[in-house]
Amino acid sequence: MTNIDDVLPVIWTGVIATAVAMYVFLDGFDLGLGILFQTTRSERARDVMMTSVAPFWDGNQTWLVLGGGGLLAAFPLAYSIIMPALYIPVIMMLLALILRGVSFEFRWTSKPNHSRWDWGFSIGSIVAAFSQGLILGGLLKGIKVQNNIFAGGPFDWFSAFSLMCGFGLIAGYGLLGACWLIMKTGGDVQRHARAMAPKFLIAVAIFAALVSLWTPLRYAHIGARWFSTPNIYLLWPLPLATATLMVSVWRWIAREDEFKPFFGVIGIFLLCFLGLAISSYPNLVPPSVSLWQAAAAPASLKIMLIGVAIMLPLVLSYTAFLYWTFRAKVQEGETYH
Repeated sequence: MTNIDDVLPVIWTGVIATAVAMYVFLDGFDLGLGILFQTTRSERARDVMMTSVAPFWDGNQTWLVLGGGGLLAAFPLAYSIIMPALYIPVIMMLLALILRGVSFEFRWTSKPNHSRWDWGFSIGSIVAAFSQGLILGGLLKGIKVQNNIFAGGPFDWFSAFSLMCGFGLIAGYGLLGACWLIMKTGGDVQRHARAMAPKFLIAVAIFAALVSLWTPLRYAHIGARWFSTPNIYLLWPLPLATATLMVSVWRWIAREDEFKPFFGVIGIFLLCFLGLAISSYPNLVPPSVSLWQAAAAPASLKIMLIGVAIMLPLVLSYTAFLYWTFRAKVQEGETYH
């Protein structure tokens, strides 16, 4: 019979993974718009792009707070190791998100002298996306731990692999932003997004293939997870499904479907996220600290889980209501400011 105290860390890992996934799905297209911002010089196009995300972008970042706060509360040991190991890219990300948020708001109030805020929105989005890729790469690379304390240097996260993850996430968010515009806009903005989406999709496919090959060949514990028997027979459908979905998204974009590309890209992110989880589980701090070692006391996990059980459905319901309320396409001249 399974001990409930052993199950609690698994449940909390699922809660944090859900928060991170929701952040990537929802704030990803928001960051993607900033990545796409400098691909057009049309003032009207930029206005439509920002208006399309105006009702959502603040709420999207709620999931980042839940993920970070949940990690601190439920897995304090993991938090105490991960933060000093990845302090520099985390600070880069937070500063970039602040720059993006300030630029988003000031752009509307400083017209017609708002070019600096256009650049701020774009640079903030690109740096935030790149920093998140560096964080991901640093985690997958592994963190040096001795006596449950981070034992590495401030730049251990920096490597060719983490840089590749940074550029890969920029491509992924750019693809998500382009597919969001295909779904939410029309006219010239939609045509521009439809032209940009295949370019980002090709980049995503290349980076996904590189990560899929690099991680098992470079890191023995990941290679053993994917290529040992019987795992290889159980896990091979995952990369196949990812590749199939990428081909489907390409066809949907070419066929000028408006809704399928966006949800197809979310599916690609979800499959990649699942692959990364399989590579790391059960280690919360790869390659040596498991989620059970990092977990807080069972009594604390139980009390916090009650709060999450109450609040998470409310947040999900509000999010669904918001997206349903503003489900219509954005037209030129419309604004929520």
